[in-house]
Amino acid sequence: MEHIPKDILVQASQGDMEAFEKIYKAACGFVYSVALRITNSKEDAEDIIQDVFMKIYKNLKKFQFRSSFKTWLYRITTNIAINQYRRILKERNRRVDYDVAIKTESTPDATREIIDREDNERLVASLLDLLNPDQRACIILREIEGLNYREISEVLKININTVRSRLRRARLALLAHRKRGVISDELQKNQRINYDRLY
Repeated sequence: MEHIPKDILVQASQGDMEAFEKIYKAACGFVYSVALRITNSKEDAEDIIQDVFMKIYKNLKKFQFRSSFKTWLYRITTNIAINQYRRILKERNRRVDYDVAIKTESTPDATREIIDREDNERLVASLLDLLNPDQRACIILREIEGLNYREISEVLKININTVRSRLRRARLALLAHRKRGVISDELQKNQRINYDRLY
């Protein structure tokens, strides 16, 4: 920080705005660097400059020259920066607490979603186990992956009539198991294969 002559400080303390501006120009870089080190935020450091110089403007006439102006300035800057940093930490902690509360509140729904998805996956797997491998492949590509008949024939390298035949047999097998009660009504509500399309 540039040295500020005593007469400039005295003039500024008596309300000389030109003298005060000289103090500002000589000291603002110092205030900024101290504030930045404490808060680790450029934006906060810039705000602190304004607060520090407002405090100096109001209190300069009380400065008794018992210590150097730099020491006094350092003390003011540090106190304001520390208070600002504490406010930042409190705000950050409130945000963290809020985020944790939101996550905690949403956990039951998220857990329910995961459980439902896993239940559906287990159910679909058990239904697919009822089919032979050829039927199973066709049903997966058609009902789960959403491929059309031509795309399935290309993927499996079989003709389109074979695709139709395997899908028909797979659907009939699932319907037969449904009629025998192997697939309960409750399970049918949750499973991913659309039975309306099986008819």
